[in-house]
Amino acid sequence: MFSQVWNKYLPIIKILMKRAASGDVQTMDMNKTDFERAAGGRKAKFTFNVNLHKGRIQNVTSPPPVARELATILQEDEMTRQLVRQFDYDFALNGSFQLSLKNISPAVESTTDATAEEEASSESE
Repeated sequence: MFSQVWNKYLPIIKILMKRAASGDVQTMDMNKTDFERAAGGRKAKFTFNVNLHKGRIQNVTSPPPVARELATILQEDEMTRQLVRQFDYDFALNGSFQLSLKNISPAVESTTDATAEEEASSESE
């Protein structure tokens, strides 16, 4: 139902997902009529807030179809599949049809930083 809408915006979503790797919240304005047409005149809930952990929706037991189809589209594309498996993302669509996404993966300390800190502390002793 919403696959065409998500495929339309997928190139932009890819860019935002890459930018979100730094931890900044990324937002994109979407066209309300695209979603209304995709719903086919049926009343549908367009707003959602979901966390994707390893590509799967985590925080909602029964997500709305618009959110489920976003997760499906992200899994079908090779690049986004790698990103959602590597990082955890929070996707939210509000009533103004603004999609926001944020990388919510825990920060991983690199081994070179840890080694440098250990060396610095041993030198000060």
